[in-house]
Amino acid sequence: MAQGILVISEQRGGAFRKVTYEVISEGRRLADNLNTDVTAVVLGARIESIAQELGKYGADTVLVADNPALSDYTTDAYTNVLADIIKSRELEVIILGASFQGKDLALRLAARLDAALAMECIAIRQEDGTLIITRPMFGGKVLADVELMGYPKMVAVRPNVMSIAETIKAGSIENIDMQIGEVKTAVLETKIEAGDKIELTEADVIVSGGRGTGGDFAVIEELAGLLKAAVGASRTVVDEGWRPHGDQVGQTGKIVSPNLYVACGISGAIQHIAGMSTSKYIVAVNKDPEAPIFSKADFGVVGDLFQVVPAIAQEMKKVLE
Repeated sequence: MAQGILVISEQRGGAFRKVTYEVISEGRRLADNLNTDVTAVVLGARIESIAQELGKYGADTVLVADNPALSDYTTDAYTNVLADIIKSRELEVIILGASFQGKDLALRLAARLDAALAMECIAIRQEDGTLIITRPMFGGKVLADVELMGYPKMVAVRPNVMSIAETIKAGSIENIDMQIGEVKTAVLETKIEAGDKIELTEADVIVSGGRGTGGDFAVIEELAGLLKAAVGASRTVVDEGWRPHGDQVGQTGKIVSPNLYVACGISGAIQHIAGMSTSKYIVAVNKDPEAPIFSKADFGVVGDLFQVVPAIAQEMKKVLE
């Protein structure tokens, strides 16, 4: 009978993404309920030194696939290696983050393994011996409880949803032999944005601007700086060329789940709501009292964002002094 939990980590430049700690912590909680072990897998080049860190968050064993061909993420190479690992083990559940990379990898792996997959999950629980996955559907209007059939069960967890907990386990390192297999793509160039820009999907606080900004994000960026927040944008803003696509929050952008989401001059189209509806607290600033965003907001301010946001920033400065 299948047993055991495999957690697929995600690292970039020799450092784990925050979602890695979230999925391993969740894997540990689930494993304790199922009375089984957690195996984490790390793919990359020269990554054995960081692999030991995963034992701190609940990994009993850490599989290390260290190969120069894995230094950059490519769907083919990562899928080939992970599929071989999974096929060689009797696993009940595979957990990974629903990041850009994680979504791409999860879909390919599920197809290769003929495995059931639940995407963008926000909760995992066990009821009467059955694993129940909760995920948003229809743009976040519905939360569906899903039961996955067969083995292995694949769960892609929405970043910034699961809590991180240190649960020290052995974290025994096991270097694995691997076949990279056929790889039809190659990374020709990597462009990294300059500065200390906070990644949207991992941010605890996000300040976003919409059409109401008219492309002027100065007040948005000032407030974001005071809150140590990431800056987001609606699709309209990106389509107008006012902000890069990497800042877009929404169904065709990034799905985020911060503790605080401040929407400034954003009407609240369903496409945008789908990308931030699981935020813990939502604050909306819009001069249109009938804007749909207010129906989702925990706190709303009807007013001109160019007056309201600077006033909030001024009060923040007083608090921080």
